[in-house]
Amino acid sequence: MYGHERRQRHRDYEDTDEVVGEREAAKRRVRARRDFISNVVAYVVINAALIVIWTLNGAGYFWPAWIIGIWGVILVLHWWHSFGRRPMTEADIDAEMNRHQR
Repeated sequence: MYGHERRQRHRDYEDTDEVVGEREAAKRRVRARRDFISNVVAYVVINAALIVIWTLNGAGYFWPAWIIGIWGVILVLHWWHSFGRRPMTEADIDAEMNRHQR
């Protein structure tokens, strides 16, 4: 095998890696979206049930607020982790390396 053939073969593998990487990234995004939606549904259903229990028990001190609030903060953090952050790019890595080399 000549050098140019070897280089072309290496480029073909790189292209395949890039496609696989894009596919895996797409799978992660779909999984993150589905997981988040599942958590939102659970949040709504369970907290609605807690409010019904609170109402049936005389509707005194609104204790479900603790669960709704804490779980809501966790849900916001989950959203931020799944959708709020932008993905790391090569430019980000290069900028960080340049910053530490100075």
